[in-house]
Parts: sequence; C-alpha cells; structure tokens
Amino acid sequence: MILKALMADLAIIKERDPAAKGIVEILLCYPGFQALILHRISNRLWRSKLPLIPRILSQINRSLTGIEIHPGAKIGCGVFIDHGMGVVIGETAEIGNRCLLYQGVTLGGTGKEDGKRHPTLEENVVIGAGAKVLGAINIGTNTRVGAGSVVVRDVEANSTVVGIPGRVVHQSGVRINPLAHSALPDAEANVIRNLMERIDQLENQIIGLQKNLQDLANGVEPKNILSGKAQNLKDREIIEFLGDTEEE
Repeated sequence: MILKALMADLAIIKERDPAAKGIVEILLCYPGFQALILHRISNRLWRSKLPLIPRILSQINRSLTGIEIHPGAKIGCGVFIDHGMGVVIGETAEIGNRCLLYQGVTLGGTGKEDGKRHPTLEENVVIGAGAKVLGAINIGTNTRVGAGSVVVRDVEANSTVVGIPGRVVHQSGVRINPLAHSALPDAEANVIRNLMERIDQLENQIIGLQKNLQDLANGVEPKNILSGKAQNLKDREIIEFLGDTEEE
C-alpha cells in the first residue's frame, strides 16, 4: 500500500512539474516527495498505536524537509507538495488523491476541542502558496485556493477561493491547468472597478445638478440629467467578495 501510494506520488510530480528530469532527481532533490515517504511510514506506525516513535519521525521529517506533517494526518495517493518549505498539516487533516500543495500552506485546526478539527481536501484540490485552510471544514473536489487566501468555511466542488477571508468564485464549465495561478480571478480588482464606476456615475450626477442650479440662478431652464443605468450594490462581484450580509 505504501509503495503504491509513493509510485502515484512519483507519477504526479513527473506529470505536473516540467523541472523534474528523472526519478533519481525526484528522490534526491524534492523535499515534498521525501516528506511523503517519511510520513507514510510514520502514519503506518501511528495507526499501529506505536507510542512516541511516529512523532519522533515527524520531527525528523520536519528538520530534513521543512515540512511538518502530523503522523495522524491521512494523505491519499498522487499528492504533490511542490517546494514545500513551511507546509504544516495537522493531526486530523485529510488530503484526497491528486491534490497539490505549494510552499507555506497550513491545514490547521481551530480551538482545543478533541476529535476532527482540521480540514478535509477532496480529490484534485490545489492550495496556493501561503494559503491557510483552518478548522474542520470540507474543500470540494477540483477546487483551487488562491495564494495567500484564508479559508474558514466549507467550499463546494469546482470552485475557486480567493482573499481574506476566502471568497468563492465559481468557474462553471472552464477547464484550468492546476499550475496556472495567473488564471485566478482578481475579486478585489472587480469590486474596486465596480465601486469606481459608481463613484464616476455619482460625480457626473453632482456636476449635472450643480450646472442645473447655476442655470436656475441665471434664469435659464435646466436640462435633464442623464444618469444612465443605475448600479446595484448587490452586484455579483461585491456579493462574492464581501459575502451576503443578510446571511445569519
């Protein structure tokens, strides 16, 4: 079982990383793969109820690779931890098959309660560099979490999450390369653009009103103000970025 998982891990690196030149290079130079080797051994010992030794192995793993994985974490096949420095994966975290984690990712817990307290990533999830996924939440299949995002709520399948706190932007019917981080939507830019358009509209209305007042003062009949199509504060971009304030 361990050998099968490691072969899948090896295959996913060769598939997704154009810098990988061969198996020997991956074995010697990829800390993410090395960390998974040590974790799969420590996890087997952890599930066998062997005391202390799995935790010691995880600490050795951290010292050698810069990647901290609790021996209790469940990791599927074909997982790729790219670069990996600073990655932290908690005890009750679960990572599905073919997931991709970049450097600085945290799959962390919230509070000190017992039981499930770390996130579950379903299959083919991509977590961008520096992103934090916190609590006993579920990240659906084929979801991408943008770099630097902080996710604290469940995310449905086939979604993209960006921002702090993470906001969901659905990508219906669009197939995107999991390594194409430049394809992530810029939710903040959309909201700023929307608000700038509203400000521009209001400024034009104020200028028009001032001109009408000046015309009235001069005894000239004022012209009608063409305000254009009004915008709605519940535009899609703003709702996705700020969240629906009507939700409880």
